Amino acid sequence: MKSEHEFFPANDQPWQETDQKGVLERVLARDERDPEILTRLARWLPGVETEGVITHEYVEEVYILAGDLQDITLDSAFRLGDYASRQPGMRHGPYRTETGCIILEVRYRASEANPPA
Repeated sequence: MKSEHEFFPANDQPWQETDQKGVLERVLARDERDPEILTRLARWLPGVETEGVITHEYVEEVYILAGDLQDITLDSAFRLGDYASRQPGMRHGPYRTETGCIILEVRYRASEANPPA
């Protein structure tokens, strides 16, 4: 389960480097027992390009807040206001951005989407 927070200024969280060169993250909430599960802002610097098709074992929702993101496989460009919802195992990418972008990314396990009543 992700950490619990009342409203706080997201801008107070520092930008941190990630494993992907040129991508910084501002983690807003994370499951300390399962560090892949998080809510974050990701800032892709201009010129970033990822390699290979991506898959993962968590649900991922992505909303573009600024800039552009091109899906190389789909030969499609996405911009402010575009949204993606990916189930575990869904193939996506690789990506590149000419101008850079900021995205809101929410990750969770499929079992968390519909908790028992």
